[in-house]
Amino acid sequence: MNIPRLATLLLGATLCLPALAQPPSATTTARGATTTAPSTATPHATAAPAASQSKLLDINSVSIEQLDTLPGIGKARAEAIIKNRPYRAKNELASRHIIPQSVYDQIKDKIVARQG
Repeated sequence: MNIPRLATLLLGATLCLPALAQPPSATTTARGATTTAPSTATPHATAAPAASQSKLLDINSVSIEQLDTLPGIGKARAEAIIKNRPYRAKNELASRHIIPQSVYDQIKDKIVARQG
């Protein structure tokens, strides 16, 4: 392969890669400007986090039995969680070494640390 052809291929690849890296919702126009597709979110989509938030277990008030339903939390870890209350934030379970980080990663979307 000769040098001019190689240079042309490299230049072409360099110009194409940024376009391929765009998120699917964005498109690039011929002039290089990026446009974003309109949002398809419905009013009901904003209500979902509030509804799921009510299903979160409050680590500052739930019982041993409720904590025991979480993956990776058995009776001993549930007792440790209760013994070390209160928590200002749910990530304190891992930062204070109450439970391992790997277990926290499994349950972090299922718990909350409410104050008061």
